[in-house]
Amino acid sequence: MSDDAQHEHTFDSTDAGASLVTPMQCSALRKNGYVCIKSRPCKIVDMSTSKTGKHGHAKVHLVAIDIFTAKKLEDLCPSTHNMDVPIVKTDQYMLMSVSEDGYLNLMDESTGATTEHIRVPDNEVGQKIKDAAADIEAGNVEATATITSAMGEQHCTKCDLKDV
Repeated sequence: MSDDAQHEHTFDSTDAGASLVTPMQCSALRKNGYVCIKSRPCKIVDMSTSKTGKHGHAKVHLVAIDIFTAKKLEDLCPSTHNMDVPIVKTDQYMLMSVSEDGYLNLMDESTGATTEHIRVPDNEVGQKIKDAAADIEAGNVEATATITSAMGEQHCTKCDLKDV
């Protein structure tokens, strides 16, 4: 083996390294902000701080709602500790149709790209979509779906219907 071949390195490429969460000190969190509780992305609905006691740290009591399942979660954390904050992104798509197996056929209006990997949600938004599916496919109703992305998950969180 030559000296040059011995010193050649190959590097596998990966994604850009963008994280799904960012750390934030617990005392810096605010109501209506986001936080991860039990590895789930949540929106903070209530928080309170207790004073320092004989164990030294002020504690922050967080009450939050999972942004995808709407379940209530609580956590108690020392105010000086870091907590994960999910990076939450929302996008608007035109809803074209609903497949027979329960997936949304969405089109990005700016690029024209379509996607069919997001399920119809099992809540009132999903029922609204199912009820209007025939009118959407016939072109009688224009539907705009709001897709929320966080921590590798994507869900339809809102659907606006407008008669054409």
